[in-house]
Amino acid sequence: MQQVQHDIAKMVKEIEHIEVSQRKLLGQDLGSCSVEELQDIDDQLERSLRSIRARKALLFKEQLEQLKAKEKLLLEENARLSSKVNLKPWQASTQQKGVTHKSQSSQSSEIETELFIGPTEIRFL
Repeated sequence: MQQVQHDIAKMVKEIEHIEVSQRKLLGQDLGSCSVEELQDIDDQLERSLRSIRARKALLFKEQLEQLKAKEKLLLEENARLSSKVNLKPWQASTQQKGVTHKSQSSQSSEIETELFIGPTEIRFL
């Protein structure tokens, strides 16, 4: 029974110590810290930031590799589909642009502009 009480007391002290450390890492309750303690906290935060940035860089690198692989697959699929309809890849992109321009021009047949011919004036709307 005494051993259990001793273990409980030890865990309570450890929890308190962890909570104090956490508050200091969050920038709280720093008034009682010595210069050495602040330097230790600063060093620990720098190590944490390096670790976080390394992990973030790794995730970005993996994501970039996945996107490049997806791009390659899409380009291959585009080439396959273009050859299926007997078009060269450059013709397919040109034809697609033509379709886009045609649809845009048919939608915007009535455009109203304010065109002034003559010397430049300051105009207030």
